[in-house]
Amino acid sequence: MLRLVLPKGSLERATLELFEQADLAVVRSSDVDYRGTIDDPRVAEVKILRPQEIPRYVADGLFDIGITGRDWIEETGSDVVSLGELHYSKATARPIKIVLAVAESSAVQSVEDLGAAHAVVRVATEYPGLTERYFSAAGVKADVMLSYGATEAKIPDIADAVVEVTETGRALRAAKLRIIDTILVSYTELIANPASYRDPTRRHAMGQLHTLLSGTLEARGKVLVKLNVAESQLDAVIALLPSMRSPTVSKLFGGDAFAVETVVPKDNINTLIPELKDAGATDIIELPLAKIVH
Repeated sequence: MLRLVLPKGSLERATLELFEQADLAVVRSSDVDYRGTIDDPRVAEVKILRPQEIPRYVADGLFDIGITGRDWIEETGSDVVSLGELHYSKATARPIKIVLAVAESSAVQSVEDLGAAHAVVRVATEYPGLTERYFSAAGVKADVMLSYGATEAKIPDIADAVVEVTETGRALRAAKLRIIDTILVSYTELIANPASYRDPTRRHAMGQLHTLLSGTLEARGKVLVKLNVAESQLDAVIALLPSMRSPTVSKLFGGDAFAVETVVPKDNINTLIPELKDAGATDIIELPLAKIVH
């Protein structure tokens, strides 16, 4: 039913891992194959292509649905429907940022300072469209040069500033550059072709795939905790639980005790379980989660 396109390159591994965890595993003949299949009646075709190209291909109707970054949607100016953000990237769950950076030693503190310091600011970037619109909106004349990589190395000999993508800022700091503005905060997004989205059957299938993917991301870093506790100690145990909502509490058969279960963050489970035991909880079970669907 749906023609799906996924990103190749830095997002490829994280995307394929997400689809596998969402029970939508992509099968390919090899790691370099651009075609794949998903054993799901809602997916008729899978292609793996560069994320820079995906917004245009989806907008043009070559694919019904795809995954790319907000940065490339903005760069290409493509007319697509965003089905929602998917909070994952190549290294963390944090978004990437498109930033304006100058030499660490520069006195420049803003884009306006750049305009004052240079009659025409030389800017190297992989995002020429986005960069030109940014400088135009700031009223600063710029000579925007397309960079094919190693953008941070082009200051000061080739460029006065760079517009670069960063997730942690580490590479920019290592190159002795300093960020003076954030142009765009970009999450990975699930996008759709507008005509395909208007079709009720396809739109429903898109929504179901989005549910599986977002539910898988929601479950990351969380576990289900189940325990038993006497009625006299119930309030003390409940007070310790950082639940998503109110925990589920059920009275146990034949006694004055309760079963409690709730979802909690995995990162503090090492301190939570001993605290629950100290507060009177017994029969504590920690279970992994595959999906959380609201």
